[in-house]
Amino acid sequence: MLVLRKMLSHIVRSRFSWISRGGRFALSTRPLPSQEHEYSHEPKYPPIQDLAYRARKKRVQESWHERIAKLSSVEEKLFEINMPKYYGYKVNLLTDEKFPYNIKPFVQYATRTSIQSGMPQCYEPLQEEATQLLEKIRSQLEDTIGFELAGKSALGLRADLSAEEKEETVVRSLIVQLNRTITNALAEDYGHLADVETDFDPRHEAFWFLGGIYPPKLVRKIKEGEDWQKEHASDPYDRNMQYVGKPYLALRHKQLLEPLLAKDLEAFDISQDNVEVPEFRYDPLALGYMTEFRHATTVPGFWPGDQHEFGLLSYQRRSHAINRQRYCAVNDLDETLQAQGILSSFAWLLGQACYQGFSVVNDLTYPLTTQTVITDGKNWSFYAYQLNTTLFHSDQVDNNARYNLCWGTKDLQLYESIDDSGKIHGLNDDVLRHLIMFYINQPKNRAVELKPYLCPKETRIADIEDENRRVFMEQAYKHIASNRPRHLLVPEVYQWEKIYKIDHKTRPMDPKRRPFELGENMYKRRMDEHALKYIPRAVRPGGPKSLPKFETTYYPNVRRQ
Repeated sequence: MLVLRKMLSHIVRSRFSWISRGGRFALSTRPLPSQEHEYSHEPKYPPIQDLAYRARKKRVQESWHERIAKLSSVEEKLFEINMPKYYGYKVNLLTDEKFPYNIKPFVQYATRTSIQSGMPQCYEPLQEEATQLLEKIRSQLEDTIGFELAGKSALGLRADLSAEEKEETVVRSLIVQLNRTITNALAEDYGHLADVETDFDPRHEAFWFLGGIYPPKLVRKIKEGEDWQKEHASDPYDRNMQYVGKPYLALRHKQLLEPLLAKDLEAFDISQDNVEVPEFRYDPLALGYMTEFRHATTVPGFWPGDQHEFGLLSYQRRSHAINRQRYCAVNDLDETLQAQGILSSFAWLLGQACYQGFSVVNDLTYPLTTQTVITDGKNWSFYAYQLNTTLFHSDQVDNNARYNLCWGTKDLQLYESIDDSGKIHGLNDDVLRHLIMFYINQPKNRAVELKPYLCPKETRIADIEDENRRVFMEQAYKHIASNRPRHLLVPEVYQWEKIYKIDHKTRPMDPKRRPFELGENMYKRRMDEHALKYIPRAVRPGGPKSLPKFETTYYPNVRRQ
């Protein structure tokens, strides 16, 4: 009887409601749904979903990926990738300062890149033109190289500088002057050189997820000890890859370089095209790439909104080769330079792709291209790279048929010797010809939609009309991009707690206040899980006792269909 009374009261409350009018209560009812609203000619069933562990996990990932694709601006997409990690991702940090032994297979797998020797066929029409231009500006180039490398520009070097710092100082000066000489000499006939943006020591950073990595032994043992996890014990893991580089110089333009291989993206098939991309599924820790906690940053040398948003050419340092023999018994410098050409080119293009609205979970709709030079002043190597895909996470590393392409030359020597007077002996024309070809490779407009995943009205934070939301997102994004540490660091488990509270449980009377005692995993804390900022009474818009008492947050949210 009591159960029936509760059911009737629930039905009455759902069908009727009381409305207060002038201090009196009036009964308000809503009509029962008609038969045509309750029934349909054909039954409509909800989709039957797979409730297995892998399927549920995949649906959560796909939902997050769709959310990132629907976000309006570039900064919101990059910020959303950081949302699950308040203290940052545990990343394997890749830099341009050190390359371990046998690094090439890992870099190819991590970037899904096939490398080919030589330059692509699209550079063949430029060879004759570059040869003619070389004869016109040969004297200027010889004077620049002779002056910079004969020691005249390095007279101010301090004696306390290391060998790497001395080389970088001289090479940086050489590249700056070579770039000035070539652009000034060719800008009159090649208009795109007059419109390039030059970056000196730019910040090139890129973050992506790499799937298919074998799980650690400890994780595998833990899963084997749980009945429901035994079948998932050997499932591959995603590793978080973060590249941080600083080239000598980079040139950017408003338009894109032409694809190196004119082909539809869907036509790139790694199995049908018979290309070689090694499988290196071992943890990057095996190569010496240590892990650290930091926010995912993707910066191609400029901030969103710059009109010159496509890379034309970058000069990379190779000072890491000076002391390479200390930790590499076998000379694998040629393969290391190829790995550096692949990694630096991929990271720069990935940053440019993210600024067009793509991401590490939403693939490209058109290819991106760049050119890379690696030099120490005397030895030069040239690379051309085409980015076709950015999906390497979870199962995409096996299901994604696309691959990226890289072409590279062997290590070329610019000259044999330079005397004290600055005269060059044995100048190699092939090096200068390759360099000129990179400069006269003209970018062009493409008949494609460049930003398909961005809102036309809010492509960047600066376009947001709401001032509060614009200021909030600007500060939040710049704080993430700066990678400053938190005021309060990650709570750690001290050794005495590990001994007395976890291993032996000898302090049962101590109050449980620490995160590990409350069952909290601090590494799963999200960016929006924090105390709101209090608004003092004196500055509240509606008066000292008005609401709200806390400032509103404007974290990324889908605001368009």
